[in-house]
Amino acid sequence: MNKKIWSAGLLAAVMLIGAGCGQKPGAAPNDTPEQITPAPDNQTGQDHSGTSNGSGGSSTGSGSEVTTPEAKTESIKAYYTDPDLMELVEGTAEITYKEDQEKYKAAYQALQKSDKGDMVPLWEKIGLNSLKFENGALTLDVTVPDEANLGAGGESFAIDAIKKTFFQFDEVKSLQILVDGQQTESLMGHVDLENPMTR
Repeated sequence: MNKKIWSAGLLAAVMLIGAGCGQKPGAAPNDTPEQITPAPDNQTGQDHSGTSNGSGGSSTGSGSEVTTPEAKTESIKAYYTDPDLMELVEGTAEITYKEDQEKYKAAYQALQKSDKGDMVPLWEKIGLNSLKFENGALTLDVTVPDEANLGAGGESFAIDAIKKTFFQFDEVKSLQILVDGQQTESLMGHVDLENPMTR
């Protein structure tokens, strides 16, 4: 009898020890996953993604604004003459530009062409060498070939046309026209030219 009791007690003890050992391996795997995915790895990932997204996003955004301004389209008034050079005719032109310097160049180009037969461009043959806008003063340097000479009436209309075209921009306070880099008393030799023209 005693052997049976001892055997049963020993078996129970072995089972208890086995059960205790069985819990420890079970507990160890529970601890192990926490150690496998430690917090420093997660923080590092967040730091990297946060840093790259934050700095990358802001620098990319500011860089794109500075380097590639959006193109603007604007409808402006442009001035021409009739086929008989009897009067100044107001027309409209669509110009596209990104910066102010381009706006004024586009406005000048609008004076050089017309797709309407009853609106003759007065500045068609007068080449633009350079253009500068600074502190409200717009300076145009042009070349006037002999074939651009329109006579007294045409010259007067040409000056009125360029004044009205550029003075529609509120920021332009004065307009200086140079011929081949030099101030001149007359654009084509018939009409006095102000140096500079003002509103």
